[in-house]
Amino acid sequence: MIGERDSAFEMSVSNLRFGAGATSEVGMDFADLGVERIMLLADPNLLGLPPVQNARESLESENILYDLFTDIRVEPSDESFQQAIAFASETEYDGYLAVGGGSTIDTAKAANLYATYPDDFPSYVNAPIGAGKPVPGPLKPLIAIPTTAGTGSETTGVAVFDFMERHVKTGIADRKLKPTLGIVDPDNTATLPPTVIACPGLDVLCHALESFTALPFDHRLRPERPSLRPAYQGSNPISDIWAASALRMVNDYLVRAVRDPEDIVARGKMLLASSFAGMGFGNAGCHLCHGMSYPISSSVRDYQAPDYQMDHPIIPHGLSVALPAPAVFRFTASACPERHLQAAALLGADISKVSPADAGKLLADRIIDFMQELHMPNGLQAVGYELSDVPDLVEGTIPQDRVNKLSPRPFTEDDLAAMFVESMTLW
Repeated sequence: MIGERDSAFEMSVSNLRFGAGATSEVGMDFADLGVERIMLLADPNLLGLPPVQNARESLESENILYDLFTDIRVEPSDESFQQAIAFASETEYDGYLAVGGGSTIDTAKAANLYATYPDDFPSYVNAPIGAGKPVPGPLKPLIAIPTTAGTGSETTGVAVFDFMERHVKTGIADRKLKPTLGIVDPDNTATLPPTVIACPGLDVLCHALESFTALPFDHRLRPERPSLRPAYQGSNPISDIWAASALRMVNDYLVRAVRDPEDIVARGKMLLASSFAGMGFGNAGCHLCHGMSYPISSSVRDYQAPDYQMDHPIIPHGLSVALPAPAVFRFTASACPERHLQAAALLGADISKVSPADAGKLLADRIIDFMQELHMPNGLQAVGYELSDVPDLVEGTIPQDRVNKLSPRPFTEDDLAAMFVESMTLW
């Protein structure tokens, strides 16, 4: 009945292929799908490198026609999405291939959606920023080949972007956006510099932590129809398995992958952890770390992350998520201390002598340990923010209802402000 709490959750399964060299199979995949002409979206920094070269050779070996699109913006905007949509709309493609990080894959999702079902751009954008219109039907086949271990976008039905005219980060979320297949090839991470391993790795960490501690699925209201059950449903027994596995892998392999560029085993494990975390949060959802991250990254002034060769300032998404994370988990721990303790244990903390009252501090300290080992900036002040920016950061967080509503502990604007203040300096 309407007004009752939900008693069901739905697992939207991802199709994944994992293994070194699997990129070379993508041409056969499209041929088996009956696809003849595709739009190939590729990170421009990868054009002369094996991930894109191998994908193109595979397409050509199977006589798959393709048009190359490389105008990908790291941390996409509505403008960059619409450039890709315009390109996709000029030709009748029967498939899409994305080779790159989450920005490339999310751009491909948007191109596929709007070229297949044209509409005003805000129509599909998450409410309350856009109309939140459901995707009307099935999309064209999209194969995603991730080259960074972070967003897990190859497993999710979410495309995130900066809505520049409204000065807010938001997204489009619908299960139908989920790629047809994710090809997870460890060889594709071999050339990544340290910071481009570290920042996405922190995104994996927070994806897993947030989905594991999110408001439980049976604390939501029951929808009027099953089709209206949200993509982000809250923590549930199946997503918990993926999130817990991702946390163990982050603990074992993240620092290794950053410190040793030759450790392809660790880099491959982080790529797999990214997909695991994606399957967790793609069904459970994230909460306040991501809600607070969006104004942090979209309001950047002049910070330029090392190893990110951009022509514009950038706070990488994974870093923007990690900066408020210690304050967030100190705040949310009282709602489910056992969950926070379990998460800390999965990340290698000794919880044998810790009381539930200290769960938030223990988990926050463990996150800070990772950030220090990875030589991340020490808080928001280190990336250009001051206490005077807190009201604007709070204002930018409030519209992120899609994720904020999954916080296990209710919050006020004053609570958000206090967490931003805590995040100015972390250690």
